[in-house]
Amino acid sequence: RERQARLQQTCPFCRRPSPKTDEETKKNEMKRVAANDPVAIREIGMKHYQKGEYDTAFEHWTKAAELGDVEAQYNLSHLYRKGEGVEKDEKKGLYYLEEAAIVGHPSARHNLGCYEWDNERYERAVKHFIIAANLGHD
Repeated sequence: RERQARLQQTCPFCRRPSPKTDEETKKNEMKRVAANDPVAIREIGMKHYQKGEYDTAFEHWTKAAELGDVEAQYNLSHLYRKGEGVEKDEKKGLYYLEEAAIVGHPSARHNLGCYEWDNERYERAVKHFIIAANLGHD
């Protein structure tokens, strides 16, 4: 019986059993957001992004990025480069891409390589591609 109890899935944050209903899940998620958990805030932003609510996604991702979430920085670079929910701004897009790449986001590093390649800075591009590959980008 004890062994079975230990095998039960638990929340990685509070070690309580995983929620069984969507209502419980949403309640737990909002607790994490209230506690300024950058991952939870980013995930809320992703839900809004998938619904096409780019302004709200931008707000959540900005907050998560301020709290140090690398994936949120990468997502912000996408919003700025595409002009979704914000005015299109290549410089800000590049800024967030660089911020994400500096702390080890493989796709951000790869995208920097593409940016350098497009601007005919091939040596810099190759360096970015090598770093991205070493980080696991295929």
